[in-house]
Amino acid sequence: MSEITLPSVTTAKGDLWVFGYGSLMWRPGFEFEERVPARLVGEHRALCVYSFVHRGTPEQPGLVLGLDRGGACRGIAFRVAEKSRADVVAYLREREQVTSVYREVMRSVWLENEARERVSALAYVVDRGHVQYAGRLSLADQHRHVLQGHGQSGANRDYVTATVKAIEAEGFRDTQLHQLARMLHGDPRPPAPADDRESR
Repeated sequence: MSEITLPSVTTAKGDLWVFGYGSLMWRPGFEFEERVPARLVGEHRALCVYSFVHRGTPEQPGLVLGLDRGGACRGIAFRVAEKSRADVVAYLREREQVTSVYREVMRSVWLENEARERVSALAYVVDRGHVQYAGRLSLADQHRHVLQGHGQSGANRDYVTATVKAIEAEGFRDTQLHQLARMLHGDPRPPAPADDRESR
């Protein structure tokens, strides 16, 4: 897997691919030429980031998603025109790097289109050494943080619900996120069996 920290990402030639796995799936916030379902291998989606700004405060942290080590993640790859590359990267850095909890990296992703091509995409991976890295929390702890979390971008529970809806719209499930969403709506039943974390 390639990993570079990226002054060059703003000046490189050609279109830019951006991989979205959380709120970028349902609120990218930038113009793009193409939106393609995609799969990244080597990291998985997890509620592993304490939110001090967008969905919580340092006193009452919420929880947001990060790409964490191991597994795979299905999401959306957005193709950004070369002329918009610098502006989009600047926007993403302002949005994602408020507290520098993510590492800005390039990752190979496989597009789930007719060509099934592999592209290199900009992605935001959690920094495990950062104070906001929550690690692997129990569902009960996730539930508690999401219920209390409210920040500049609104209620933490709305973030979880919107992400689950975006995942369902793409035709797959994230078992743990779906279970958490049910708990947030007062349904404690366990999820239906699934072959893996992100199954059709």
